[in-house]
Amino acid sequence: MNKKIGIILGSDSDYQYMEKGINLLKKLQMPFEIEVSSAHRTPERTIELVKEFEKQGIQVIIAAAGGAAHLPGVIASHTLLPVLGVPIHSQLSGLDSLYSIVQMPSGIPVAAFSIGSSGGVNSVLFAMEILALNDNKIKEMLIKYRKEQGLEVIRKSGKLKDKIKSL
Repeated sequence: MNKKIGIILGSDSDYQYMEKGINLLKKLQMPFEIEVSSAHRTPERTIELVKEFEKQGIQVIIAAAGGAAHLPGVIASHTLLPVLGVPIHSQLSGLDSLYSIVQMPSGIPVAAFSIGSSGGVNSVLFAMEILALNDNKIKEMLIKYRKEQGLEVIRKSGKLKDKIKSL
């Protein structure tokens, strides 16, 4: 399967918030490309990466950034590919990052996810849902993943009941 998901982190320190999502991609054997590039410190590189992703056949870009979090918007302004923005924790608890991503002016959309690791996982799942619209193999991966999540909840429920009985 060709790489269809591209991930750009604003800093290598953002990896810790995307790690669970990246591990999920690896678990599901979903190929992806990952790079670090800053909208402010390496703007030309960022634009070059977006163009390279398009040439490679990437179909969805996940952009994770903290603080001013301009990375998703900058990326979106240079492509028609869907851009999924993940706000990263910052000195202001990530609210600044969230506002930067969610407050995109009309005309250049960016999908915004929750702050931190949950946003990282959900952005990966959402990217796969977009791809599943035209790829039944990815759709089957997601169906299996959701079933496994449900079974895990049931397992935890039984474990909790057993714990309560033993008190």
